[in-house]
Amino acid sequence: MQIKKPIWSLTPVMVATAIFCCVLWGSASPAIKIAYELFGIPASDTASRLVLAGTRFVLAGVMTIIFGSLVSRQVLTPKIESLKYIGALALCQTIGQYFFFFMSLANTSGVRGSIINASGNFLAPIFAIFLFRLEKFEVKKLLGCFIGFFGIFLFLGGSSVLAGGKMTMAGEGAMLMAALFYAISGCSIKIFSKFENPVVLSGYQFTLGGIVLLGIGLLMGGSLSFTSMGCYLNLIYMGFISAGAYTLWGVLLKYNPVSKVSVLGFVNPIMGVLLSALFLGEESQAFSIVSVISLILVSAGIIVVNAKRN
Repeated sequence: MQIKKPIWSLTPVMVATAIFCCVLWGSASPAIKIAYELFGIPASDTASRLVLAGTRFVLAGVMTIIFGSLVSRQVLTPKIESLKYIGALALCQTIGQYFFFFMSLANTSGVRGSIINASGNFLAPIFAIFLFRLEKFEVKKLLGCFIGFFGIFLFLGGSSVLAGGKMTMAGEGAMLMAALFYAISGCSIKIFSKFENPVVLSGYQFTLGGIVLLGIGLLMGGSLSFTSMGCYLNLIYMGFISAGAYTLWGVLLKYNPVSKVSVLGFVNPIMGVLLSALFLGEESQAFSIVSVISLILVSAGIIVVNAKRN
């Protein structure tokens, strides 16, 4: 008797879902920059920026828990012993990463942010091999990291001439810090998921990290002014970006080989650049010679790092 394969393991469904996740993640940069305009948050208003980030991730956490519970057909709750894992992830993945991510996008373009943020895809395997000892040394992974980093360095070196504007620590530097925290949290969740459902870890760490960011922002005097329906819709969408993408990506990893899913991550920076061009009017940066070449190298690097060895 032939056993019917889960729908998520069918290649067309897997590819389409993975690309959809990448579209969601790629839309984060333009969505946040649009939010700054809708809520009237200037680059200097760190407190309100933290309130926005915190509110987004509280929503994302609640949505992730609800979506995950519906998919698993049971209410997802963490084990007591998993609280320390949730706290550690909240510190790295939400508080650390998105403090710098939101800071960066207040001080740089969506195109620049999308390309520089891709460095997390290359820091993660380096940390996994040399720091956390989670993976074996492979030449192809280091080759992929070299290709990707070369693309990013090319972009950093040439963007000031062809993409307009100089680099700053509050802009490009902050995005590199966000990528660093992304890499650490990626390795951490790989370790912690041995003891707890990764959707549970993501949902509850989003909520905890969001509460901390929101609390700090409010204590600093930050606030959000909901002046139009667009403010509400933007905030809900930003919450859905994380909740929908992480939940669906987790489902794909459950029913498919990790390398088969992860290799499609090259679509992420491409979507970030294209959507920034579409919604933020950054066509001159997105389609400059330096940006295109850098994006090709970054995408190639992600493919090489995640390609399955024969």
